[in-house]
Amino acid sequence: MFKKLFGKKEEVITEEAVFAPLTGRMMNLEEVPDPVFSQKMMGDGVAIEPSEGTIVSPVDGEIIQLFHTKHAIGIKSQTGMELLIHIGLETVTMNGEGFEAHVKEGDKVKVGDTLITCDLDLIKEKASSTITPIVVTNGDILESLDIQATGEVTKATSEVFKVKAK
Repeated sequence: MFKKLFGKKEEVITEEAVFAPLTGRMMNLEEVPDPVFSQKMMGDGVAIEPSEGTIVSPVDGEIIQLFHTKHAIGIKSQTGMELLIHIGLETVTMNGEGFEAHVKEGDKVKVGDTLITCDLDLIKEKASSTITPIVVTNGDILESLDIQATGEVTKATSEVFKVKAK
């Protein structure tokens, strides 16, 4: 599929893979002990219980939102899909303590680029969980979202789901 853009052809991407942004154990959103995520109020996706505190980009795209508390980040991918990575549950109350951002809004990122690092032990101590939902917040643009992985996943290499835009 192509469209005209200033007289030159630009490829429109309609399908893409979303890779694990963290290393750990993948789970279904329904298993997340927070109804906002388990009932898919924010959108569909997956969650990962991390075994390490480095969060990388799961797609090629652009940072569209970095919460001032650094506990969550939004990325717009090449298909136009908007992904929210919410590090831990009830981590907003930590006010950024234990989180370090390595990108800013407007930055272009590739799969595997480090986005945020965090102190998992501090999150376990101060928040309700380290479980990290990865959610498509504009699912209305998607024709399909197919979960690809189960169990243990590795950041930037395990494909967690595939999407197809309408």
